[in-house]
Amino acid sequence: MKRKSILIMVLAALVAGANAIAYSNKATPDFEEATTAKGPAWIRINQLGYTPEGIKVAVWGSKSKGKLKRFELVDAASGKVVYKGKAGDAFGAYGPFAESYRLNFTGFNKPGTYFLQAGEVKSPEFRIDADVYKGTADFALRYMRQQRSGFNPYLKDSCHTYDGYTMYGPMPDSTIIDVSGGWHDASDYLQYATTSANATYHLLAAYRDFPGVFTDKHQANGLEGTNGVADVLDEAKWGLEWLLKLHPREDWLFNQLADDRDHQGMRLPTNDPVDYGMGGGGPRPVYFASGEPQGLGKYKNRATGVASIAGKFTSAFGLAAQVYSTKDQNLSNLFGQKAQSAYKLGLAKPGVAQTAPNRAPYFYEEDNWVDDMQLGAAALYQLTGQQEFFKQAYTYGLQEKVTPWMGADTARHYQWYPFHNFGHFELAKKSDDKTKAELIGFYKEGIERVNAKAKKNAFYRGVPFIWCSNNLTTSFAIQSFLYRQLSGDQTYAELEQANIDWLFGVNPWGTSMVYGLPAHGDTPIDPHSAFTRLNKYPIDGGLVDGPVYGSIFNNLQHLKLYSEDAYAEFQSDLAVYHDDFGDYSTNEPTMDGTASLIYLLASKEFSSQEGRPVKK
Repeated sequence: MKRKSILIMVLAALVAGANAIAYSNKATPDFEEATTAKGPAWIRINQLGYTPEGIKVAVWGSKSKGKLKRFELVDAASGKVVYKGKAGDAFGAYGPFAESYRLNFTGFNKPGTYFLQAGEVKSPEFRIDADVYKGTADFALRYMRQQRSGFNPYLKDSCHTYDGYTMYGPMPDSTIIDVSGGWHDASDYLQYATTSANATYHLLAAYRDFPGVFTDKHQANGLEGTNGVADVLDEAKWGLEWLLKLHPREDWLFNQLADDRDHQGMRLPTNDPVDYGMGGGGPRPVYFASGEPQGLGKYKNRATGVASIAGKFTSAFGLAAQVYSTKDQNLSNLFGQKAQSAYKLGLAKPGVAQTAPNRAPYFYEEDNWVDDMQLGAAALYQLTGQQEFFKQAYTYGLQEKVTPWMGADTARHYQWYPFHNFGHFELAKKSDDKTKAELIGFYKEGIERVNAKAKKNAFYRGVPFIWCSNNLTTSFAIQSFLYRQLSGDQTYAELEQANIDWLFGVNPWGTSMVYGLPAHGDTPIDPHSAFTRLNKYPIDGGLVDGPVYGSIFNNLQHLKLYSEDAYAEFQSDLAVYHDDFGDYSTNEPTMDGTASLIYLLASKEFSSQEGRPVKK
């Protein structure tokens, strides 16, 4: 028996590494203090839970500078210690904490319900199980359906059916065309092709890469029922149908529906009385992608071309043509034709097509476009096999090897968008070994830039706290996942998981950033949304913007908090987050961020359930 016990401990040490020791069911006497910290402390965990074979890390943070020596994993049912680990290196101060540590218990993989304890501090309970991500991607689709314009299945009513009248186009201003449909961008009711095309691409890619993850519980119109089509593909098609309306002719491309005249108080979309010049509740303006600066009011954007939006249309239509080639050949052909015509518009007018402001200085300040054209060309190459598209995609990729926000401390709002470039991944899948290695290297360079900052704090946080920081976090995790799939390199696996953990509670505030996920966790309850504010309607699955630098928060216009700050003791000069309706900078959900999250959650469910890499 003695030999057997020694063997068990040796094997466990090999698995867990030098910093942890596995114990049997019974806790052993311990005469050494776990921590010298005397001030309040907290343990932040991923509230969704951890997979048995995955990386498992929590973060301990204290208001005092005392040191943490070790921690314990405790079975919640029996109260028995099942694992003990050394706390490892101290990471020092971060945000509201004077001292912080990473608590790594990856070496323990038995399914069950547990909590962590370090000294007198206990974490919330959490599960270790292969199914902790099961159903999460489908859950986030609820928010996408709720964001639908035209017929809204959540409200079981229609909205914005008179859209819209044209501006800046080759046709006379105020020409009425049908552009109803699509998704509202966030808690306001503006609609942008920029975010919608990117969201559509993510949904299509999620269906292509992880088909077994999604269920069929809704019809094409979003109402409950089945139609023989995965719900994620129904949602992607809703986006595609709107994009078709915005590209009705080979030489016509529209970029935006409505503008910030929308911001006239909270109301449900089915009761929208805003007057855009054609009567309350009437048509809203639809902006033609002219390639020149636009703005009908006091403010204008800095548009220089059309390629940024044309590339996004191309990639969405190109991937749709591939997906529908085995389902509906006529529809596949239509999407293929639209991909080609949109791409030609991008070639003709290189540059960025930013969104148009009106009364306020805020708009999506996108400054890059070659990434969009790279992804569009890669989609056309996959669709047609024509080498010309491969060469063009490769050339575009060389012009922006790394998405510029990665490694930066700040950026303007949506300045570098999309927040990761799918183009390197899609092109690498069809490349020779040398080119593939080069494209993988571009991903690695971006990851390493973020990693250099992340390894300096216990949360492994290398993403800047700018508006929509959760969107950047999600995209960075996706890029890290795509890198692993292409390279097989596990070097950044812990960094990848740390960004996922951040979204679900391993952050200074200890909260999930996704409304209602998990069902019994600390998640947003008072987001900046008319659905919740006016009617207490849940916005299930919505990813909120996320924390911003204290300096950003302190300089925002027309912002006030309506309730006592539940997270007051965790705010800092570094970053703030408020679960408060009044904070539109940190607590407003976004449609495109949620679509990206759907891809990320689908990848996690697929990996944990199937144990297979993404389709090549």
